[in-house]
Amino acid sequence: MNKIKAIIFDMDGVLIDARDWHYEALNKALLLFGYEINRYEHLTTFDGLPTIKKLEMLSIEKNLPRPLHKFINEMKQIYTTEQIFLNCKPKFQHQFALSKLRSMNYQLALCSNSIRNTIQLMLEKSALTDYLDFYLSNQDVENPKPAPDIYLKAIKKLNLTPNECLIYEDNQNGLKAAYESGAHVMKVESPEDIFLERIVADISAIEEL
Repeated sequence: MNKIKAIIFDMDGVLIDARDWHYEALNKALLLFGYEINRYEHLTTFDGLPTIKKLEMLSIEKNLPRPLHKFINEMKQIYTTEQIFLNCKPKFQHQFALSKLRSMNYQLALCSNSIRNTIQLMLEKSALTDYLDFYLSNQDVENPKPAPDIYLKAIKKLNLTPNECLIYEDNQNGLKAAYESGAHVMKVESPEDIFLERIVADISAIEEL
């Protein structure tokens, strides 16, 4: 019998509706030099990858000069921070869900391909920090998603087996990482899909297997 003891969330597109913030912030930085990622490329290839990985791919595919990476990355982080301050607000259904799950003795963690400062700011602005046991960023692993390293590290930190963990993810790169960790995985289309009744039902379905 499966027994779920921890729930691990991705952040962008799962707990916080931030995928477009990253997309718009990076494009704003790229456009300073005449480069751009179109919406199709974003959805099919780049969504969920760390900025440094996106820039490397652009150098290979569109000849973006590598000496520009550092400046573009720094500008992207500035523009992302602006988006967070403008748009990131508490969402009651998420606060309620995480609060109830904690009271039910589930461990809760977050694994994001964002950098540590961005995660910290988003969690503060969405008032979710206090509900999580910990979070991991792309700076906490050698290989970010789509490699499973971040989820494997979280599972080890929780002192659990993959079979005792449920992961919520939304994009292809995150899903690949989640599945390869060996944990149970549920896909969401947007942060609206994260609410207490759904999570409880998902856990029940897994535990009945």
